[in-house]
Amino acid sequence: MSKEKERRMFVGVVWNCVGEFKLLLTALLFLCSLITLLHFIPFRFSFSPSDFSNCISTPTTPLHSISHINTTNSSPPTSTPPLPPSLEKDRVLENGVVKRAFNGFGSAAYNFILMSAYRGGYNTFAVMGLASKPLHVYGKPSYLCEWVPFDKQQNPISVAGQKILPDWGYGRVYTVLSINCTFPVPVGDGNTAGKLLIHATTNGNGDTTVNVTDTFEALTEAEQDFVNFTSTYEAPPKYDFLYCGSSLYGNLSPQRVREWLAFHVRLFGEKSHFVIHDAGGVHEGVMEVLKPWMDKGYVTLQDIRDQERFDGYYHNQFLVVNDCLHRYKFQAKWMFFFDVDEYIFVPKKSTIKSVVNSLSDYTQFTIEQMPMSNKLCLAEDRGKTYRKWGFEKLVYKDVKRGIWRDRKYAVQPRNVIANGVHMSQNTVGKTTHKTEGRIKYFHYHGTIAERREPCRQLVNATAITVVGTPYVVDTTMRDIAATVKRFELKMIGSTLQRTRQ
Repeated sequence: MSKEKERRMFVGVVWNCVGEFKLLLTALLFLCSLITLLHFIPFRFSFSPSDFSNCISTPTTPLHSISHINTTNSSPPTSTPPLPPSLEKDRVLENGVVKRAFNGFGSAAYNFILMSAYRGGYNTFAVMGLASKPLHVYGKPSYLCEWVPFDKQQNPISVAGQKILPDWGYGRVYTVLSINCTFPVPVGDGNTAGKLLIHATTNGNGDTTVNVTDTFEALTEAEQDFVNFTSTYEAPPKYDFLYCGSSLYGNLSPQRVREWLAFHVRLFGEKSHFVIHDAGGVHEGVMEVLKPWMDKGYVTLQDIRDQERFDGYYHNQFLVVNDCLHRYKFQAKWMFFFDVDEYIFVPKKSTIKSVVNSLSDYTQFTIEQMPMSNKLCLAEDRGKTYRKWGFEKLVYKDVKRGIWRDRKYAVQPRNVIANGVHMSQNTVGKTTHKTEGRIKYFHYHGTIAERREPCRQLVNATAITVVGTPYVVDTTMRDIAATVKRFELKMIGSTLQRTRQ
């Protein structure tokens, strides 16, 4: 009897609470369905079923304390981005004039792009980089150099930086900028480290209502860095000759690079070094040519491809040669600046050493150009051109008169503040252009970028005129080709004998 009463009581309770049970069952069904569905949501969503269940199990957590939920890695809270400034709007003045509004957004170019900075003496530094060309053409930006010792007992010292634009106005969005920082007293020593700061100020150019100053750390110098500089600065130069190459780019011919390098290592001798700058032109084939000479210690290859991000003139070659000047300034007696389709030549009775010794009173001398055809070859080489080197078979010289020919140059780097591609305009000391008969260079324009046989026309004459340009045979370079080939074989063996065009 009691069991019957209990059963009726249970049924009554259930019947009276049927609405609540329906609601509970519906909620549980919805919750299970939602958790199942979350398993199929892509991972890029920032929550998971476990996160959902955690939220349910910890309902006391304030909503505002959850900044970001991630299923794999916990990340620091992200700050709320600032609200954009309110736009200035057009408005009508009391006198009825409509005053128009102008709102600026973003930045068209960087104030300064740092490549390098080097100590140039006990009280002087050189800072190389790119800067906004319009800022320098139409404005008057300024630069303040500050030396900050790490020893707190020593005070920082500041001086106005001297800005030098060495690219002759050839810049594009960016122009090359060299900042000379010369302090009135020596800064830093072997006992005290420090850093060089540059404060670059626009002086209201670009927006006269704003005077922006960007401060960046150009150089940090430890005590040992100063000791290393002193030993290099006071020691005799490591090299007699150092080549600073312009930016190499494009699909270069490994064979032409091979010929150029063998020729100039022989010319400049054992105490020479070549700094090659890769702006995208050192592909696998060119690298195979450079590697034997790198292993011998004659070549340093620098990857400068990142400079392509910044729109400057000709792969920023003015920036590259200025960096090379200051990087190796105290390691070479003479620095040469020319391209890899150009060959320096001195007469048979001279050597490159005797030539520069005769010009040692000058900080800089320029070199006369001998322009050569890049397609005319001798008919007698028919069927044999593929076995001959480029400067061996391209023997026709352009002798057109009355036109200006570019010159290349060499400097004694300790007396140079900044440099260009064809000469330097920032030197201490004399420059001479009267070097005819002592040194010249043969220019095979465009051949370095040709991956095919350069001989396009075989000529059976000592003189010929092509499209109004007269050419005559000049076998100066052809006559020394065999000597250069033997030199290469002696120095690095036969490893490059199968090099392709």
